[in-house]
Amino acid sequence: MDTTLEIFGAVFGFLAVYFTIKQNIICWYFGLIQVILYCFVFYTAKLYSDMILHVIYIFLQVFGWYNWKYGGSNQSELRVTLLTNTIFWICLTVLGSVLLGYTMQTKTDASYPYEDAFIMVASLVAQYLMIKKVVASWIFWIVVDVVGIAIYSYKGLYFTAVLYVLFLIMAIMGYWEWKKAYNEEFAHEKRT
Repeated sequence: MDTTLEIFGAVFGFLAVYFTIKQNIICWYFGLIQVILYCFVFYTAKLYSDMILHVIYIFLQVFGWYNWKYGGSNQSELRVTLLTNTIFWICLTVLGSVLLGYTMQTKTDASYPYEDAFIMVASLVAQYLMIKKVVASWIFWIVVDVVGIAIYSYKGLYFTAVLYVLFLIMAIMGYWEWKKAYNEEFAHEKRT
């Protein structure tokens, strides 16, 4: 495996999450570069669910940029909100992970099929919620990061494992930053 791609992917991934925490739309540009690089990294590591996830991410980066720019009321900038239907999102994540994990276990030579499937499904849920600027997206990312750290370490993807440690720290920071932003917006709306 080419560790150069992994290193560059990690750097761009770090920048993408940093700018996401700051709610800076440039996060989507860095994210696009990162996900393209990681398509190749995960393919060579036989983490096929992760590879498929990153192919999907290519399109989600464009959708995310558009939604943050024009997804608010009257096509204005999107604002931070809270999660509704929590049980639905958790059940979707669990069911999707089991179904995809079973498929990967029985149809491919995937490493850690269920764990890898969980990373994919939970990441898609987290990414969708992030595109919608939902505070709880960070909680999904925290869980994904913990599982990712273990899997990538076992697979010898050490730069990626370190990146996910940084992602974990940043996800915790992101949660608190976005919660603060929501509270400030809610307080402002209440005053007006």
